[in-house]
Amino acid sequence: MNRIPVTVLGATGVVGQRFVRRLRNHPMFEVVGIAASDRSAGKRYRDACEWRLDGEPYAGLGDQVLAPSDPAEAFSPIVFSALDNAPAKEIEPAFARAGAHVFSNAASFRMDPDVPLLVPEVNPGHLALLETQRRRRDWKGSILTNPNCTTTVLVMALAPLHEAFGVETVIMTSMQAVSGAGYPGVPSLDIMGNILPHIGGEEGKVEVETGRLLGKVVDGLAVSDPMAVSALCYRAPVMDGHTESVSVRLKGNPTPDQVREVLAAWKPLPQRLGLPSAPEVPIRLHTAENRPQVRRDVELDGGMSVHVGRIRPCNVLGIKFALLGHNTERGAAGGSVLNAELAVSQGLVS
Repeated sequence: MNRIPVTVLGATGVVGQRFVRRLRNHPMFEVVGIAASDRSAGKRYRDACEWRLDGEPYAGLGDQVLAPSDPAEAFSPIVFSALDNAPAKEIEPAFARAGAHVFSNAASFRMDPDVPLLVPEVNPGHLALLETQRRRRDWKGSILTNPNCTTTVLVMALAPLHEAFGVETVIMTSMQAVSGAGYPGVPSLDIMGNILPHIGGEEGKVEVETGRLLGKVVDGLAVSDPMAVSALCYRAPVMDGHTESVSVRLKGNPTPDQVREVLAAWKPLPQRLGLPSAPEVPIRLHTAENRPQVRRDVELDGGMSVHVGRIRPCNVLGIKFALLGHNTERGAAGGSVLNAELAVSQGLVS
């Protein structure tokens, strides 16, 4: 197939750099535009920011001139947004009105009932919201969002269990990587040898987004599942990778062995379609008592799989397990790219 031209908004930030790196040699997409704020527009990519990732600096696009974040200057049929929430509120709808399909990492529109909040393995049916969105907003294009990175990791493990048994209650405690705070992130004197017990807004996002992702589309709008979710979110001194301790009450009180069987057998739509960014095994099960671990597991499958271990009985809710996922790949850039791949494969974006 001919590759679809794409633009990356917010390309100078770390998530924007991950978008550029993932998309540079993508089989479905071709980077034709990289855009940034007014203070960086007009500069060469290499002059506007410092490359902070492994691999070829600037993914070979260091000499490309940054465009303004304006559809009149940087239009493509598909736009990947690594913008912060405040500019995203104004810039993303401008691109959608102009006919671009915006795949956003920002939180600005996540909970709007006509905007897909999407994890392709979990709720591909929520792409049906696009028809409602375009009709209600009179847009030629659209906005599709990926959830908070912590929520993304959590729902990847909950989705097959909700499908097989039904999730009633979740208690989740996260130990989150410093990269989740962006660059330069948390001051070293605060995080080195320490655990920070508060991440602003994080717990509320997990608690509302989980039910939304595991809910349904009713009469063209998203309706959240009524499950109870309680979250505690901590910042831990690791670079990339969110570790989560999860206890869950499932209908029918299944055994740990039954839970393992469901997780091991799960093969959702992106894997059946063989989408380029979809890991062959979406959930990697670990049997060793000391796994999963950030340093040993999180980069596997390009950071796109999640890892589950220590599945055992919980005296309070029934089942508990350890969970690990890559916050800036599966939970950010990689998740948005996979969202776009799914939308293209379903004929909703061309």
